[in-house]
Amino acid sequence: MSHYDVDLFVIGAGSGGVRASRIAASLGARVVVAEERYPGGTCVNVGCVPKKLFVYASHYAEDMHEAAGFGWTVEPAQFNWETLRDNKTTEIDRLQGIYRNLLSNAGATLIDGKATITGPHSVEVNGKTYSCERILIATGGWPFIPEFPGREHVISSNEVFYLDQFPKRALVVGGGYIAVEFAGIFNGLGAQTHQLYRGPLFLRGFDPDVQNFVAQELKKKGINLHFNTDIERVEKNPDGSLSAFLNNGEVIVADTILYATGRKPLVDGLGLDTVNVALNGNGTIQANDHFQTTEPSIYALGDVIGTPALTPVALAQGMTLAKNLYSGTDDTVDYSNIPTAVFCQPSIGTVGLTQQQAEQKYAEVDVFLSTFTHMKHTLSGSDEKTLMKILVDKQSDKVVGLHMVGAEAGEIVQGLAAAMKMGITKKVLDSTIGIHPTAAEEFVTMREPV
Repeated sequence: MSHYDVDLFVIGAGSGGVRASRIAASLGARVVVAEERYPGGTCVNVGCVPKKLFVYASHYAEDMHEAAGFGWTVEPAQFNWETLRDNKTTEIDRLQGIYRNLLSNAGATLIDGKATITGPHSVEVNGKTYSCERILIATGGWPFIPEFPGREHVISSNEVFYLDQFPKRALVVGGGYIAVEFAGIFNGLGAQTHQLYRGPLFLRGFDPDVQNFVAQELKKKGINLHFNTDIERVEKNPDGSLSAFLNNGEVIVADTILYATGRKPLVDGLGLDTVNVALNGNGTIQANDHFQTTEPSIYALGDVIGTPALTPVALAQGMTLAKNLYSGTDDTVDYSNIPTAVFCQPSIGTVGLTQQQAEQKYAEVDVFLSTFTHMKHTLSGSDEKTLMKILVDKQSDKVVGLHMVGAEAGEIVQGLAAAMKMGITKKVLDSTIGIHPTAAEEFVTMREPV
């Protein structure tokens, strides 16, 4: 038995921290977890889960409008923000309870409170100091809002889930997936919506065909897109509305301004100055492939170390770390071909390389591209289009990139991601019998490169 109070002290009960805690405890380690806000972390409380619930809600107005083409007469519909907000909160409360039970049932101890590292083997929380053989930092990230006059009048993705009133006019600032998703949510729920991004085109890092296609589709849905634009200041008006003064001289008046301009690693107040934990230039914690920091007894994983900021990545890291420490394995996490989705409208699903990345890596790349009208929209009256794209290394015939914009893109690409992980070739994809009639069958019927 170790002479320490705790074998593994985990700071942060988000996706990665909880997974590491559960597995470590199930393998016999004495585990204590400290969480200063809410069990489940960002994903469960102010991220993936409530956002996806809002995305579902935002589709209904469009669905009811499109139903007319299929013979349905829908009475004039009304949206009640309070019902959606409060039902969401009830569900989040339920999930928090589940996370608490998961830790308890695994044998880990959860403490509500802010933990501070006081040395390589010690953590203080709620006035009590614990001696720890190992410490794991899994604190995640926090929304970043730049400094500008009137900053106090805007909100981040933390607050948007709890608004007292739903805005009639919304302005979303940012070009990442959170900004694009919330522009679609606001628009779908009935707000006059503007999205503003300081760069030439949002969704930086995605395939250019995806970027351009999504921009056109969002414009068709009524979202006002402003590129190469930034806010200089925000002023609150006597009626409670907000005026955003832009660097091009324009003024946008909105009821809510949401800043989705990135996230910063949450390391403030952790006590890292008491130990030899080095940071990268962007503020993330330096960690090796086994999640060990420059202080040998301290580990870190998830968004706080700057790996892809995705819940399944943190889960995989937590599982790998716990097994390495307490069951003798020596595994690492493979970050290649990680599928991801953006729940904008229409949604994005993607896995593998963009066209630019593929052309830099391989001597010759075949590009297969298809845009078409989803079968549903032949009667719905919607002019929404679907895009599918496959990138193939011509020499090996392997599929190295796959991208989709359209209904249920994430659901479709998830299965294809498994095939790519196994090294699927275009020949095998072509030989696969499609399910008809589906949109997904287009991926196995694209024969000629563009």
